[in-house]
Amino acid sequence: MKKIIILTLALFAFTSCELDRFPLNGPTTGTFPATQQEAEMGLLGAYKGLTLLDAASTPIWHVMDNITDIGYARPGENYTSPITSSLTTTNASAIKPWQVHYKTIARCHSVLDNLESIKSTMQEAAYNQLNAELRVIRAYAYSQLIELYGDVPLVTHGLKLGETDVPRTPKSEIQKWIIDEMTAVADKLPASQSAYGNVRAGSVVAYMLKARVALYSKQYTVAAEAAAKAIQLSKGVYELTPFNATKSFANKTYDVGEPASSNIFGYEGYKSSKEWIWVAEYNKSISGNTHNQGYFMGSRLGKGVCYWGPTQNLIDSFQAIDGLPIDQSPLYNAENPFVNRDPRLDLYCVRPHSRLLGIQFEPHSSFTRVNNYWPVINGQSSTPSQVANTDATNAYRSFSGYLWRKHSDIADYALNSVSGVSDMNCGIFRFAELLLIYAEAKIEANAIDASVYDAINQIRKRAGMPDLKSGLNQAEMRTALRYERKVELADDGLRWYDIRRWGIAQDVMNGVLYLNRAATPWKKAVLVKIDENYTPVYNSTEALKYFNTQQVVYKTNKDEYWPIPLAEINANKNLTQNPGY
Repeated sequence: MKKIIILTLALFAFTSCELDRFPLNGPTTGTFPATQQEAEMGLLGAYKGLTLLDAASTPIWHVMDNITDIGYARPGENYTSPITSSLTTTNASAIKPWQVHYKTIARCHSVLDNLESIKSTMQEAAYNQLNAELRVIRAYAYSQLIELYGDVPLVTHGLKLGETDVPRTPKSEIQKWIIDEMTAVADKLPASQSAYGNVRAGSVVAYMLKARVALYSKQYTVAAEAAAKAIQLSKGVYELTPFNATKSFANKTYDVGEPASSNIFGYEGYKSSKEWIWVAEYNKSISGNTHNQGYFMGSRLGKGVCYWGPTQNLIDSFQAIDGLPIDQSPLYNAENPFVNRDPRLDLYCVRPHSRLLGIQFEPHSSFTRVNNYWPVINGQSSTPSQVANTDATNAYRSFSGYLWRKHSDIADYALNSVSGVSDMNCGIFRFAELLLIYAEAKIEANAIDASVYDAINQIRKRAGMPDLKSGLNQAEMRTALRYERKVELADDGLRWYDIRRWGIAQDVMNGVLYLNRAATPWKKAVLVKIDENYTPVYNSTEALKYFNTQQVVYKTNKDEYWPIPLAEINANKNLTQNPGY
């Protein structure tokens, strides 16, 4: 609930400097918290810390996929350098996650370090829960740090002056520490904290974090067991939310209607969807607790700047409605490529001949004017008006030819501006990912049973896609799982990690990304096949006739991780740099 974060204002009045201090370069207070109320305010301050990591005023969860093979950002140093092996130790993309995650860890320590001293003044259950929540937040921050930077300093308390030259702890040790931490605290939490809008973590969050870290570290049995426990605890609390009636507009054109998934990924979804297990909360009433995601995601005619969008790779990855890849399905027609496709193509992405934020979306220059449906939406007319098509003429129109629909909301049309402030929440964990963590862990452990099919098929049925064929072997199930993670979790911020842990980043991030900024129609010959990882393989000679490209470079033994920020290296004599930087 929005009111949760307002309570942090009292905390910041007397301890904001302490909460924002890096744990590696300064001492902590010896007196805070002195009461349970102060401890609770400190907890809320730690939750607020999760909202501080953004780029281009877009929360980090909706940035990361745009520096992979499935998403593309407007060209520039911060977003081109990560995909061309040219990140530096002073680049903002590399610096900010380190800073923000360690600030969040410091906020946790500001409470945890002295929590024991007020234990006698608290009910045991309240103490255990507060302690557990802080440890979940801290563990989550470390789970992000180790994926981005590899080995990092593991600090489990506030440091005194003279203790700040902490060496890097091996990633594998931190993974074990996170798993052990979540094992220790999960059962001290209620299953969910839906009364707080799932802003505060429950035991399902703790078990899911344990499962995700175990999966990423290839501890498949541990991951499957933790995910199974989270799924069990979710019964009656968390579940997949059906798409709303606009799903019927998928595979159709702008004149029929506007597909939307905002009942899951928009204002309505964050308020009422049972799919969200853990969310980061934003609130206009709190200074610095907003973002401008709608403006950076929106079309030019939607009063946005088209900053992020899917690549041709992702568009071509969506299966045909018969469940076959488009290189095999008789339903696929390259000359009419947006019909007979997995409905999630239109529910999650914006493509030519569709509608976005009430306006026809056409990047092709032949469309000089397009339909504006707001007179119809507002009840002022029975027919749309016509407007000049700046989505085809503006110099800073979509650079990929597509936009994201997922995590956008038609309500943002009234809010989008260069100085806009949005307080739409952002998801950290959702039930669909939990099902896919469970399925992947079981597949990789080669313990495939009916429960694995059920986990994947729940997601496919929700989308209107056919069930998986029975009797698939491990390799075939792996392909099916990687398809679902690629399309269902698109723009959720997980692809960057997936392609690295699967060992395919060196393949999909070397060469070129195909984009279609001019919305040029293409022929079937551009596509050679869809491979076992659901990556489209192109005939470059043919593809270059239709698509524009972005050169991408991935260097092994370097681009698995980002560089440690130079300022941290200079401040800590025991820090070493990652290879290649």
